[in-house]
Amino acid sequence: MNMYQQDIRLRARPRGFHIITDEVLQALPQLREFKMGICQVFIQHTSASLTINENADPTVRKDFEMYFNKAVPENDPDYLHDDEGSDDMPAHLKAAMLGSSVMIPIRNGRLALGTWQGIYLCEHRNHGGSRGIVITAWGTI
Repeated sequence: MNMYQQDIRLRARPRGFHIITDEVLQALPQLREFKMGICQVFIQHTSASLTINENADPTVRKDFEMYFNKAVPENDPDYLHDDEGSDDMPAHLKAAMLGSSVMIPIRNGRLALGTWQGIYLCEHRNHGGSRGIVITAWGTI
């Protein structure tokens, strides 16, 4: 079994859901060597998250943002943690709901994503800044 790992820094993005599949693939060209394996993508932050979903229609990403803003509203008077503004605690809650990593099978040198699937960076802060990602791939060559 072989294993590769790469740290990358994603540029700052506005609040919302952004497809980062190509950036992940560019960061780990060794992925093409694998006949079979697993790729884990992990975000090193508590106010942004990762998920896999629709990669073709951008309205899906807008609907994600709308849904999470309704489900976890800002300015809730019951929040205790608001040191960095009204989007602070909601960002942590949204990130906990979606998760900090995704695992994707590797088949014949490619991520075995479905036809309409892409990896999303879910930016839950108004000004989250750049985000650190760790990409780890392991399997047979």
